[in-house]
Amino acid sequence: MSICDDLLNKKKKLAVVGLGYVGMPIAVAFAKKGIDVIGYDISEAKINLYNIGQDPTNEVGNDEIKNTKVEFTNDQKKLHEASFFIIAVPTPVNNDHTPNLEPVISASEIVGRNMVKDSIVVYESTVYPGCTENVCIPILERESKLKFNVEFEVGYSPERINPGDKVHRLENIKKIVSGCNEVALSVIKSVYDIVIEAGTYPVSSIKTAEAIKLVENSQRDINIAFMNELAMAFDHMGIDTNEVVNGMNTKWNALGFRPGLVGGHCIGVDPYYFTYEAERLGYHSQIVLNGRIVNDGMGMYIADKAVKKMVEVGLAPRTANVVILGLTFKENCPDIRNSKVYDIIKQLRTYGIEPKVVDPWADKDDAYIEYGIKLYSINDIKNADCIILAVAHKQFVEDRVKNIENIFGKYQGHKKVLIDVKGIYDIEFLKQSNIYWWRL
Repeated sequence: MSICDDLLNKKKKLAVVGLGYVGMPIAVAFAKKGIDVIGYDISEAKINLYNIGQDPTNEVGNDEIKNTKVEFTNDQKKLHEASFFIIAVPTPVNNDHTPNLEPVISASEIVGRNMVKDSIVVYESTVYPGCTENVCIPILERESKLKFNVEFEVGYSPERINPGDKVHRLENIKKIVSGCNEVALSVIKSVYDIVIEAGTYPVSSIKTAEAIKLVENSQRDINIAFMNELAMAFDHMGIDTNEVVNGMNTKWNALGFRPGLVGGHCIGVDPYYFTYEAERLGYHSQIVLNGRIVNDGMGMYIADKAVKKMVEVGLAPRTANVVILGLTFKENCPDIRNSKVYDIIKQLRTYGIEPKVVDPWADKDDAYIEYGIKLYSINDIKNADCIILAVAHKQFVEDRVKNIENIFGKYQGHKKVLIDVKGIYDIEFLKQSNIYWWRL
């Protein structure tokens, strides 16, 4: 009998290590199929939330968490009961943009200390090509005292979950799978096939699977960087970028990308993993790195534009009441990791401006711990001089006219500035409003 059959027959258990936006939905999905799942995370606070039926990620919802059979724990000794491990911890970058492998190294040590003979370990965390084999496997061998490819096997299956996306879900996104040998690949594929309705896509090596993940997000990053560069150029030309993109998108082969802030734990990070390994091997990136440089500079560009517009209407930026709508790295998602909105805030602070930030999706405690930012309710904001619409949460889009009327107050004939980063306001409305506006 294979591990897959043993999992389905409850003779063996599956463990997911790291219960964030990626790991938690995977754990819940396998449990739905009748698999005995151990959900492990080092955060006791997170485990406590799951155990009382709360989903801080909003990925599957409180009802799913309340009803799931996943055994949530922060006791690593429970992992000794599992035979199939999925590691789904974050892999951020350091301040110098080099890979921060501490979470995946720590997870490898924990799994290594607790795994048994004939286990399979699959990494979903984004890493550079070669990292699983050169960094992670030696740790598993050292900690477990087991021999790789003889007493345990390893695979890599890059995560493709899109936080906040209720259409493209784990089950309906084709899954890349790889293994250290043909037998391991077959088993890993069969296990993921239990939950992946869209099917799995086996590739020839772990290194190839690692590269696929980086290329997926680097491609998006480069395309958005192109649009950001166009937006800055069109600003000098007096051309509305959204109108250009709308026209371009009438052609069948247009890609549909738009300018904006590019942060988060994937697109804003993965290109650096690619360029790190490429440069280590002697190749200097000509396109990927420059795309990241453009996107990393957009927060500063938007902040500078806001200050310039305030000066143009006669406001003193240092004493102006500046409000930012949105802090999370994308719309309709509570994830604030690597949010480029913070880059706007940092640049405004260099001018002596301390903006008030509103985000109904972000956790207040997380925002203060991560960035030192106090979050306000939109109902508490009055008489703003400048609004920067940074994230297109549904609350901001649906109530966009009401929001600026409430936040600005009686803005007709007054000096009010609107920086519409996401382009959600209709130009005709803005022209008639007497607001001094600019959009990316």
